[in-house]
Amino acid sequence: MKKTILALAMAAPLAFSAASASAETLKIGMSQYPEGLHPILVSNVAASYILSTAHRGTVIYGKDWLLQCNACVDVPSFENGLAERIVLDDGREGIKLKVQIPNDLFWGDGVPVTTKDIALGYAIETDERVGNPGLQEAKTMEKLVVLDDKNFEVVLNKITFKYNTFIPTAMPAHVEGDVYSKDPTSYSKTTKYATEPTNPGLYFGPFVISKVNAGSFITAQKNPHWKGKSPVIDEIIFKAIENTSALEAHLLSGSVDYLPGELGLSLDQVLQLEKRHGDKYKVHYEPGLLYEHLDTTMNNPHLAIKEVRQALLYGANREQLVDKLFAGKQPVADTNVSPRDTTFFADVKRYEYNPEKAKQLLEGAGFTLKNGVMVDSEGNELRIELMTTAGNKTRELVQQVLQSQWKQIGVKVSINNQPARVYFGETLNKRKHKGLAMFAWYSSPESPPRTTLLSTNIPTEENGWSGQNYIGYQNAAMDDLLNKVEAELDTEKRKKIFHEIQNIYAEDLPALPLYFRADSFVMPKWLEGVTPTGHMFPSTNWVEEWYTTKK
Repeated sequence: MKKTILALAMAAPLAFSAASASAETLKIGMSQYPEGLHPILVSNVAASYILSTAHRGTVIYGKDWLLQCNACVDVPSFENGLAERIVLDDGREGIKLKVQIPNDLFWGDGVPVTTKDIALGYAIETDERVGNPGLQEAKTMEKLVVLDDKNFEVVLNKITFKYNTFIPTAMPAHVEGDVYSKDPTSYSKTTKYATEPTNPGLYFGPFVISKVNAGSFITAQKNPHWKGKSPVIDEIIFKAIENTSALEAHLLSGSVDYLPGELGLSLDQVLQLEKRHGDKYKVHYEPGLLYEHLDTTMNNPHLAIKEVRQALLYGANREQLVDKLFAGKQPVADTNVSPRDTTFFADVKRYEYNPEKAKQLLEGAGFTLKNGVMVDSEGNELRIELMTTAGNKTRELVQQVLQSQWKQIGVKVSINNQPARVYFGETLNKRKHKGLAMFAWYSSPESPPRTTLLSTNIPTEENGWSGQNYIGYQNAAMDDLLNKVEAELDTEKRKKIFHEIQNIYAEDLPALPLYFRADSFVMPKWLEGVTPTGHMFPSTNWVEEWYTTKK
C-alpha cells in the first residue's frame, strides 16, 4: 500500500516576554484554540481545558471517577437525604435536589457567588433562544427554587440515574445578567465572555483569564479572591498550535513547557518523541473514554444506507492502524463504549477487516463495480468526503490510509479538512459536513449517548442548533432505550439496557468506530501534581494542586 506523506509547515516558536519566563509561569501547548470561553455555550475540549482553571462546574466526576462537588457543599443523593423522589403537579414522577453553595466562593472581582448566579446559569442553560448545545438535557431541570443566598432546590421532571449531575452552573449575574436579559437571541455574541473575556468578574476558579490573543494564546493568572488551596503557579499561558508537528517543535525549543494529554500530541507522535527525547520529559499514557470515530450524516443518500456504513467498516483495517501508529496501545472500538467503562460489553457485532465482504454488501445494496468504482442504480459514483481538523498529523495519516483502503472496495474519498475552530464551531454544530467527520467524543463514566444519538437532539435552525446529534440519526428503538436507561435506577437492570443500546449501535453504525484514544501527557520533569482522569473532566479541574520543583 502506497502512502502519501504530507509536507507539514513548521510554525516559528512564539517568543514570550521575560516576565513569562519565571519559574512560576507554566507554558502549555495545545493542538486547538477554543471556539469561545462561555462555560455553557461552548462545549469543546479546548474550552473545557482552559475554563476548568477559572470556572468550575457545580458537580463533576473526580479523579477517582466518582461524583464530587466543585462548587457546592455536598453532592445531593438519596442516601444523604438531599435528593428525594416527588410527584409533579401533572402526576409525573420527578426528583428534587437540595444544594448549598460554599461561603468561600468569590468571583475574580471579589463579588460572592450566590444563588443569583445559579439562577442566571439555570436561565441560560434552559433558554431555547441562546443556542446551548446541551439544551435538551438541561430541560430535565424543570424548576429552580431559590431558598436564600446560598441554598437552592432543583426540580427534575423525570427519574434519571444521573439525577445528581443535573445542577445548574453558576454564571456571574452582576456581569452577565443585564447582557443576557437585554436580548437572549443575540446573547451568544454579546456575552462578556466573547466581548470582554478578561473581565475578572466572569471567573471564580483559582485562576482568571487575564489576556486573550484570538487564535494564538490565552493567559490565566491567579485569582486574588480564590479561598481554596492557593496555586503555586502564578501564571499559565495556553498556546494554541494546531499543526501538531509544529507543536512538537515548540516543546523541543522550550517555547512551551508542557503538552497535555487532553489535546496535545497524538499517541503515535509521543511514542516517537519518547524514543528520541524521553530522557528530557516525563511521559504518561492514560487510557480513557475518548472515542475517535467518524460521524456519518444521514443527509448523504449513500451513507444513509446501513449496508454502505457496514461495508466501509469492513473495508477499514483498523487493527493495522492501531498496531502501526500506536504500538497497539489504543484498542480498536466496536461501539462508542470503552473497555474501561463499567457498561462495556464485548459480545457485540464486530467488523474485522474483510474487503470482499465489504464489496458483497455494497453489491447487495444495489451498487455495481464499474472501472474500479462502485456506482448506484442511477450511475452515481460512491464518492465520500472525509473531514477532520487541519494540521493534526495523525488524523491526516489515518485519512490517507482509509482513502487507500476504501479505494480497494470501489469507494472514492475526497479529503477536506478545516481549522478546529471552524470545524467544531460551525461545520459540525450546523451539520454542514457532507460525508464522514473524524473527531473524538469525551464522555463521563456510564454515560448514555443521549446528546449524540437521541432524535430530539438533532441540531436545527429551529432549535438554535442545540444538541450534538450531528449525524441526524433517528431510530425509534434507540430513542426508547435511551429514555429507558436514563430512568432505570437499578444498576443491573440498567446494564442490560446498555447492552441493548450497544447491540443496536454495532448493527446500525450511526458513526464508524475507529479506536479509543489514550491521552499522552508530556511533562517537564519539574512539574508535579498533574493527575490525568481518563474521562471528560480535564486534569485542570485540580490545577491548584500542581507545583514546580524548580530551584
